[in-house]
Amino acid sequence: MAIRPDKINIENFIKIYERSFKDNWELNALTDYPTGKTITYGELAEVIAETHLFFKSIGLKPGNKIALCGKDSMDWVKIYMATITYGAVIVPILPEFNPVDIAHIVNHSEAQMFFVGDNIWEHIEPDKLLNVKAAISIESHKLLYCSPDVEVEKHSRLLRRRFRRLYPHGYRPEDVKYTDRSNDEVAEINYTSGTTGFSKGVMLTGRNLAGNVCFGMESQLHYRGSRVLAFLPLAHAYACAFDMLTPLAVGSHITMLCKTPSPRVLLKAFSEVRPNLVICVPLILEKIYKNQILPLISKGSMRWTLAVPFLDTFVYSKIRKRLVEAFGGEFEEVIVGGAPLNHEVEDFLHKIKFPFTVGYGMTECGPLISYTPWKEFIPGSSGRILPDMEAMIMSEDPENISGEICVRGANVMKGYYKNKKATKDVLDKDGWLRTGDVGTLSEDGTLFIRGRSKTMILTANGQNIYPEEIEAKLNNMPFVAESLVVERDGRLVGLVYPDYDAFDRLGITAAEMDESMEKVRIELNKLVAPYEQLSKIQLIPNEFEKTPKRSIKRFLYTQ
Repeated sequence: MAIRPDKINIENFIKIYERSFKDNWELNALTDYPTGKTITYGELAEVIAETHLFFKSIGLKPGNKIALCGKDSMDWVKIYMATITYGAVIVPILPEFNPVDIAHIVNHSEAQMFFVGDNIWEHIEPDKLLNVKAAISIESHKLLYCSPDVEVEKHSRLLRRRFRRLYPHGYRPEDVKYTDRSNDEVAEINYTSGTTGFSKGVMLTGRNLAGNVCFGMESQLHYRGSRVLAFLPLAHAYACAFDMLTPLAVGSHITMLCKTPSPRVLLKAFSEVRPNLVICVPLILEKIYKNQILPLISKGSMRWTLAVPFLDTFVYSKIRKRLVEAFGGEFEEVIVGGAPLNHEVEDFLHKIKFPFTVGYGMTECGPLISYTPWKEFIPGSSGRILPDMEAMIMSEDPENISGEICVRGANVMKGYYKNKKATKDVLDKDGWLRTGDVGTLSEDGTLFIRGRSKTMILTANGQNIYPEEIEAKLNNMPFVAESLVVERDGRLVGLVYPDYDAFDRLGITAAEMDESMEKVRIELNKLVAPYEQLSKIQLIPNEFEKTPKRSIKRFLYTQ
């Protein structure tokens, strides 16, 4: 059962894994789905030790940077864990970034090694990689590129022989010993995929990462022998911390979803793996609600049933059971993070007593800032501030008047790599990080988030409008696939990418779309405050451009 500790004992980040690999030697550590290929903690530790020998033989030193860009897999995890336990700095790069951005990140981070997926390497120009000594395929382990001064192929050829000579009786638990690197040193540089402009390299120290991992351990989010289905990109701080780093710290068994997480693939994987905890982004729950639950409860006969006392309880329990079974049926809770959860969806899930909770974080905190177990979760909130973190609201009345959320503590980054100005803009001399999010904070440390400070619209009569709140309602309307609310000449306009499939199913022609959207606008305006009402809805022909995290690049549409 998930609990919330009052105090966190933050251990040395690297030594956490030295102990875990020894203690969990015989347990299964990683499985590739759907192939079923599995390795134990002992086998993982041996691969890591061999990789350390390779790093040493080609002259890599603790503190050097190693870039990693490819689809999630066991090999991806092996490289990540080998890098951090060697004392080198891992630079995980989202494979969805375009090749120019990937090359820029590799160069900006000064990475000396580049582990890369074959399909990504096809679009990279090797002569533009400025510091890379060698590029190696994640999938085949083949050498893709090598600088003239490094004999990588020779060292690769001799590696197995040298390893056997070093461990003539085989690699054993007592052989696992990792570097004594301080928690104050940078362990990872994670380049953000923000919605407001260019990527920045977030420097996360061992302490930042250990703060997240130790909270996960002491909260018992994962435990020895628990099952994990990792289907979110591990290059994101959220999935990295709670689908990989925390499970590997306690002896969990991680199944890597090595396929595109379509609804059909996910449902099958959940039913087979039966995870004990589900780390989820809002989009998954919102799609289930909009495509499966909302049509069901909107039918005339069902609306009548839900209006009858006791019958509604019966129906809700049936829906809850179906939803629990869809996620494998054996999880303690679903933790929603990575983006705000639609309020209508949240209210419904709370009404049917679905075991979910909403956390809050950002890459700059590696990522967690607040979380509460689902039984203590307050709808509309983002949980309570973590024990080793502090928060304050830039407002005269933090409990009632929204202001920018500022945090400091164990999880807060060291700064942005080679970007003093950007660091100074968000991190003050006392360690307070400006999150860019706006909200309130209750007396017990529970956060309530309204939106982003950069997206807030200030009306002529002084009203603060958070477009995300209007968009959440608009996205639940018929015929709306996704939306943005923007200001145009002092009025609010809803930019809508329509649900063309819904129009086609109902036989609505292109000429009739505007009329349908006007009805949507009228219905929406009944649900919002007078100063939040839309003056019009403007249809856009294509999906909004998005970051690799699938967040809309808002800055492209608000100019």
